[in-house]
Amino acid sequence: MTQKLYIKTYGCQMNEYDSDKMADVLRVCSGMEPTEKPEDADVILFNTCSIREKAEEKVFSDLGRVRPLKLAKAGLLIGVGGCVASLEGETILRRAPYVDVVFGPQTLHRLPQMLQACRTTGRPQIDISFPEIEKFDHLPAPAFNLQNPIVGAQGQRFVSIMEGCSKYCTYCVVPYTRGEEVSRPVRDVMADILALIAMGVKEVTLLGQNVNAYCGVDEEGEQVDFAYLLQAIAALQGIERLRYTTSHPRDMTQRLIDVYASTPKLASHLHLPVQSGSDRILAAMKRGHTVLEYKSIIRRVRAARPDICITSDFIVGFPGETEQDFEATMKLIDDIGFDNSFSYLYSPRPGTPAAEMRCDTPPEVKSARLIRLQERIAQQEDAVALAMLGSVQRVLVEGTAKKDALELAGRTSNNRIVNFPGAADSATSQAMIGSFAEVVITQVVRHTLRGELLTPNTALKA
Repeated sequence: MTQKLYIKTYGCQMNEYDSDKMADVLRVCSGMEPTEKPEDADVILFNTCSIREKAEEKVFSDLGRVRPLKLAKAGLLIGVGGCVASLEGETILRRAPYVDVVFGPQTLHRLPQMLQACRTTGRPQIDISFPEIEKFDHLPAPAFNLQNPIVGAQGQRFVSIMEGCSKYCTYCVVPYTRGEEVSRPVRDVMADILALIAMGVKEVTLLGQNVNAYCGVDEEGEQVDFAYLLQAIAALQGIERLRYTTSHPRDMTQRLIDVYASTPKLASHLHLPVQSGSDRILAAMKRGHTVLEYKSIIRRVRAARPDICITSDFIVGFPGETEQDFEATMKLIDDIGFDNSFSYLYSPRPGTPAAEMRCDTPPEVKSARLIRLQERIAQQEDAVALAMLGSVQRVLVEGTAKKDALELAGRTSNNRIVNFPGAADSATSQAMIGSFAEVVITQVVRHTLRGELLTPNTALKA
C-alpha cells in the first residue's frame, strides 16, 4: 500500500521550496504520495520557522494536536525540520518525546534514510548538521503535475539559488539555523530551470535568505554575480517572467540595478527589507547601511524601472527604539512610498546579540506604533492600486479566484492579484491557467484588483 505524506509549512518561501523538495525526495526514494489530511498520513512533517517566538510556539502546539494520531495509528512517524529544528535540536525531543525525526534545512535530503533508521531501530533520529549545499546534489529533478502542484501557483515555481546568510544582523537567527552564505553553481541552477520550462513553467522566483548576495561559478569556473545569473535566466526561451526574494540593501549593486533597465522579463517589483528608518537603530541592528544609502538605492532602481513597486520589512519596538526613532521610520515610509510590507513587533530570539539588549518601551506603545505603521503602508498600497485603474496588465493566470471558482486569478508584474471573468467557454478558460494574459483593471477591492480579460481567445506569447 502506498504511504501517505503530510507536510505543514511555516514561514518563508525558502521553507515552501524545502517542503516541495521533501515531498520530491520521499516520492522518489520511498514512493510516498502527498495528502492534505494528517489523519490519513503515515508520515507527518512540520517544516518550521524560528524568525519569531509565536511561530516557534505554534509548532509545539501543532505537535500536541497530532499526538493523538500517533497514539492511535501504529507506525505513524512524526518529524520536525527547518529552522526550529536547527535551533532547538534535542529540546524538541524533550518537549515532544513522541517526535521521531529532527532534521535541519541542509539535511532534508537525508529524510528517507532517517525515517528508515527510525523504523529499524525504534529510536529517534537527529541530523541538524550544516553540509553546505550537499542537499542539492542529492535531490531528485523537479517533477510535478502542473494541474495539481504541491507548492506554488500554476505556471510558477520557486528555485533556490543559495543557502544561508553571512550578515549577522543582531536580531536574526538565520546564520545560526541555516549557516553562512553558500551559492549553487550556475550550471545547477540552470538545469533546474530548464527542467521546469520543459514542464510548462513560465515564471520562476529565485530564492535565498539573502538572494542578491549570490556568488556562484559559471561553466569556466569563474565567479559570477547575481546580475549575471538574472540575465542568463532571462535569456532562456520559455521563461517569461523572473522574480527574486529576499534581498539585502548591501548587495543591491549598480550592476543589479541596471538589469531592471535592460531586462523586461524581470518583474516590476522589488522586496527590499529596511527594518527601520533610524540610522541609530539600523546601527544597533547591524544592518550595514544608512537611511540615505537605502533611499539612494530606491532612487536608482526607480530611474531604471519607473513603474516598479517597492515592498519592505519593518521591525517595530527594537530594543532602544525611541519615539524619535519611530518617527524617522514613518518619515522614510512617506519619502519612499511603499506598496506593501511585512511588519512585526520585535521578538527576541535566543542566542542573538539583540536578545541581550535592554528594552524599556511599554508593550502598548510598541503595539500602537505598529498599528500606525501598518495603516500608513495600507494607505500607500491603496494609492498604488488606484493608480492602476484603467491600465492594461499582463498577468500570469495562477488559477481560479478564491471566492468565485467561475473566475480566474492572475498576478501582475508588480505582484498584485487580479480577479477577472475567464473566457466565454469553461474549457478555454481553464486552458488559460498557467499562461499569461492581458487584463484591463476595472475596479479596486481591498488587497485585490478586478479586471476584464482583454484577450479572451488565447494567452499571449512572450
